[in-house]
Amino acid sequence: MKGLAAVALGSNLESRFGDREANLREAVDRIGGLGAVQSVSAFYDTEPVGYLEQPRFLNGALLLETELEPLELIRGLLSVEHGMGRERIIAKGPRVIDLDLLLYGSVVMSTPELTLPHPEMHERRFVLEPLAEVAPEMVHPVLGRTVAEMLTSVKHG
Repeated sequence: MKGLAAVALGSNLESRFGDREANLREAVDRIGGLGAVQSVSAFYDTEPVGYLEQPRFLNGALLLETELEPLELIRGLLSVEHGMGRERIIAKGPRVIDLDLLLYGSVVMSTPELTLPHPEMHERRFVLEPLAEVAPEMVHPVLGRTVAEMLTSVKHG
């Protein structure tokens, strides 16, 4: 199965790779090992959402053409996070790297490991803004709306 996946990227800590932007670029390079990166958005400086007592984020999105099934892909993304030093201490807390699988073609699934499409993506400006740059016509398979349409109606985040 070959699929087109949309992946959100975020970072708000410095690491051995450098600053937030260096973390995102390192993640993009590593994600390239999971398939062919088709496009990468600009990076956006954003406020934290949820847990507010932390530094600002740098967020982006990319499109990945991959032979991996969705569960294999999320495991690969989690492996990239782990390899870059991601520690899950505080929910929605500070992190070197955060990778979310947003969409995988028109796949809809819900398992303990992965929910597609990402259940909160349509409510998050920091996800939709960069994603709209690389995939404005990509359709949310449950809502039936394009990324560009979802962006015009998002209120915050």
